[in-house]
Amino acid sequence: MKSSIRISLLKWLIMPLLIINVVAAVLIYRLAWEPANDAFDQGLTDTAWALVPRLKQLDGEILIDLPPQAEQVLRVGHFDPIYFVVRNTKGQTIAGDGDFPSLRTSQRLDDPGAYDGVMRGGAIRVITLKAMVGTEAVSIGVAETQRRRNDIRAEIFVTLLLLEGLLALMSLAIVWLAVSRGLHPLKKMQADLDSRSYNDLSLIAADNIALELRPVVNALNDLLTKVQVGAATQRNFVADVAHQLRTPLAGLKMQIEWLQQRYMAETETSHSIHLMMASVERLIRQTNQFLSLARAEPSQFEQTHLEQVELDKLVAESVQHFIEEADKKSIDLGFDLHASKIRGNRFLLRDMIDNLVDNAIRYSPPQASVTVSCRQEGAQVILTVEDSGPGIAQSEQELIFNRFYRISDKTTGSGLGLSIVRDIAKDHGAEIRLAAGANGKGTIFSILFPGNPG
Repeated sequence: MKSSIRISLLKWLIMPLLIINVVAAVLIYRLAWEPANDAFDQGLTDTAWALVPRLKQLDGEILIDLPPQAEQVLRVGHFDPIYFVVRNTKGQTIAGDGDFPSLRTSQRLDDPGAYDGVMRGGAIRVITLKAMVGTEAVSIGVAETQRRRNDIRAEIFVTLLLLEGLLALMSLAIVWLAVSRGLHPLKKMQADLDSRSYNDLSLIAADNIALELRPVVNALNDLLTKVQVGAATQRNFVADVAHQLRTPLAGLKMQIEWLQQRYMAETETSHSIHLMMASVERLIRQTNQFLSLARAEPSQFEQTHLEQVELDKLVAESVQHFIEEADKKSIDLGFDLHASKIRGNRFLLRDMIDNLVDNAIRYSPPQASVTVSCRQEGAQVILTVEDSGPGIAQSEQELIFNRFYRISDKTTGSGLGLSIVRDIAKDHGAEIRLAAGANGKGTIFSILFPGNPG
């Protein structure tokens, strides 16, 4: 199971807050209920004390002076009916309700006690008091039903439950927001890294990075530095090898061309030499592509090498050597060139044109057509290469620009051509667009350059 920093933070923050809320709720409930309960008890205690002055001892007998009107006032509580009883030391009822349950009085005089009981099938709250009347101790009990107390308790509980629920939700929201805000620098760094192209090995700026993320950024920068060194070494090696191969390959091609002329009349030998020439030309093309790839590397591109280029004339020069390749497949190679000027690197732009045209011819079937056009539209210069080949599926339109990716294994090639085109377009601030050809057949590659009329 994958671990999550967000989940871990939420657990460590939310669980303690919930526990604190529960403990606080219990304490607040007690702080709210106990004073209310004490107030109810105090009312009953006052009633019990009110009976004491009305008790008298006469000829050794305890009597109570409680007129009916006074008793009626005594029995009518604020919320619930009041029951009372006065008993002597023998447990005989002197006044009040005869069915009042037995009293649990304190052994000390004038010390009220409180407890819960049952009377007439209902729950009651009882206050007891032992007092001296003359020379004899009497026990006084006063009680009321607990209906009102239960209502008050339920009201306190529900109010507290709603309040604590609201506080819990607010706490969760605050914690979630705080964690999200706290993780924002991490998400921003992730978004910045995700937005990079695969060959962008520039270091991560640590100026505005959160203090906690700086060790991670430093570690990533150390890794990127090592990768940069490795990539540069690899790139230089490829470029050096390609440079070293060009001269012997050119010499080998010249020798094979001589052999072609020398043994043109011998069928078998001529066929074998023709195969050798095709292999050498393929090797030369791949060597040139490696050189183009090294030159087009965005990290190696220098704006100072840009110059004003007449793109239409450059296209006209570049496609001349493709006429023979097009004739071999009976492909109609056409041009529609209009005056267009841009700022760019002439060598890189020639590599781009070569790869686009070569790719169109390579993937087009015999008897097809390839059209290269160049025009200026407003502030943009548009280079277009249109073929009538099999087209490119929507699912592959992003993949074809990856290095070494090939649509079909039936066609020879290294899979570097469109990768070189993409890098050169990026170097020149250009945009690449793909579209289907006429009637949904073939592919149209359009390179949109920022114009430079001057």
